[in-house]
Amino acid sequence: MHKKNIALLTSGGDAPGMNACIRAIVRTAIQNDFQVFGILNGYEGLIDNHFKKLESRSVGNIIHRGGTILKSSRSQRFTTKEGRKQAYQNLKENDIEILIVLGGDGTFKGATAFTTEYHDISIIGIPCTIDNDLFGTDFTIGFNSAVQTAVELIDKIRDTANALGRLFFVEVMGRDVGAIALTAGLAAGAEDILIPEIKTDLNELSQKLKQCKHKESFIVVVAEGDDAGGVLEIAASFKKMHPEYDVKTLVLGHLLRGGNPTATDRILASRLGVASVDAILNGEKNGMIGIKNDKISITALKQCQKHFLTINKEWNHLLKLLSF
Repeated sequence: MHKKNIALLTSGGDAPGMNACIRAIVRTAIQNDFQVFGILNGYEGLIDNHFKKLESRSVGNIIHRGGTILKSSRSQRFTTKEGRKQAYQNLKENDIEILIVLGGDGTFKGATAFTTEYHDISIIGIPCTIDNDLFGTDFTIGFNSAVQTAVELIDKIRDTANALGRLFFVEVMGRDVGAIALTAGLAAGAEDILIPEIKTDLNELSQKLKQCKHKESFIVVVAEGDDAGGVLEIAASFKKMHPEYDVKTLVLGHLLRGGNPTATDRILASRLGVASVDAILNGEKNGMIGIKNDKISITALKQCQKHFLTINKEWNHLLKLLSF
């Protein structure tokens, strides 16, 4: 019997749990008589015809590893019709009609454009981004791990802040959506959290910290996309307002992408990976596999755009109540 071919790639920024998802896809697909090819370096590798056959042993001992064994990229060429045409020709040359893509908003924009032009190729998306900012799923692979890393690092900074009575502005990733900042800030007991979804008022922050004078230290978690600017700009402005504070800054940046995925992300990645193959077996096309209310869901790729954070009123209440 001729085995049907599936290809998969990882695109955009890496997210802890990608390898666990790759493992789940490959092993589930092979057990369902598919032949699986990995595409190296994301959409760039698809254009350059960098295909590699994957066996069950190819994905052994990777469930705990961060990054992606397939490597990744942000492909400008795939945003062009010429680039997508070359990608299509390579898929046809390798007798592949089903492509699984692991990534975020940009990845799915590219996938949607591709399926609009080439109807004989079906793409299944799996949400992998630490920002947790995609419509169609409650959680994305990598978000839990990034939050855990942020909390661990903020906890360490708290020790130094307490010892020296300092005010730390800690920046985490979140150019458009403040999910990491909000979740990590609450978990780490931050005195305040600045996110893009809420307009920042430094005078209000000043008044809040004055009410916290009894505390040994102050930690303010800042999403990189906050409207008052990056953490360095905010800290400089605050220092001018309050020269009496010993103000320090810390940008966590890409540290949040690295490290081993949490158990939560490993399980989520495994579930979504298996579900992607199940969706293919059930004839699903051009959809993203997500998780809603702890159940697998499928959303049309064209709908899976950036989803902005709706502030949970209970969490906002927690922050106001517990930060003093």
